[in-house]
Amino acid sequence: MSTNKIYIPPFKTQGIKSKLVPLIQENAHIDDSTLWIEPFMGSGVVGLNIAPKRAIFADINPHIINFYNKLKTREITPQQVLEYLREQGALLAQKGEEHYYSVRERFNEDHDPLDFLFLNRSCFNGMIRFNKSNGYNVPYGHKPQRFAQAYITKIVNQVRHFDSMIHTHEWRFLCQPFEETLALADKDSFIYCDPPYIGRHVDYYDSWNEEQEIMLQKKLSDSGARFMLSTWDCSQYRKNQYIDIIWKAYTKITQEHFYHIGAKEDNRKTITEAILTNYSAHTREAYKAT
Repeated sequence: MSTNKIYIPPFKTQGIKSKLVPLIQENAHIDDSTLWIEPFMGSGVVGLNIAPKRAIFADINPHIINFYNKLKTREITPQQVLEYLREQGALLAQKGEEHYYSVRERFNEDHDPLDFLFLNRSCFNGMIRFNKSNGYNVPYGHKPQRFAQAYITKIVNQVRHFDSMIHTHEWRFLCQPFEETLALADKDSFIYCDPPYIGRHVDYYDSWNEEQEIMLQKKLSDSGARFMLSTWDCSQYRKNQYIDIIWKAYTKITQEHFYHIGAKEDNRKTITEAILTNYSAHTREAYKAT
């Protein structure tokens, strides 16, 4: 069940959908028997707020998936996150960028999920970006006092809420390509897709191109499930041509959205978001009435 409060997950990601959650909630209707599937989990903000009883969250970025799986097995706890951030935050305040880059080097060797959280919350602009060798390469955010007590408390509360949801719901976290995730769907599933935005500059764990966009449309169509896909419709400069080329058969709902995260200034402006569905407004209303 969804609420009016928008819960924010502990990780920042490019294009996080927190501002679009109410629109998604309004147009995605599920019940306790529905298997909610996200092939592009990202931060997890949508599923966290939809709060399905049963869900598969997947992504090709192993580090977020690893963090949430360790929460699920209790190898990571909110208390451990609290103690870790206090310790590493004090070192950051003392040493600044020297400590940030030492953690980044350590993470690229050991892939510790707590180090990943630290880097995500102290790097430049809250970005997640990897080089061709899958090494995390986002520079320091130049805020040595980043982990003040209030900020640590905020992050720990985000972890604590996600942790409580994991342990009261039937949620699985898988690191795999979207094709494998969509193969798990059937006609009783609901798929929410938030792929990298084709035709825009995006930083992602892997690249995204027209061939993958076409494959995604085909796999979604073949799944037999109801689905919803987020993409961009237009900006002040141009229009997403792929909506008319690949997604023209589907229902489109739009909303303006301002992005704050991005390395380039021209990617931090208002764009019109599109939500594409394979069911109509009439179908949504009929589903709500049942």
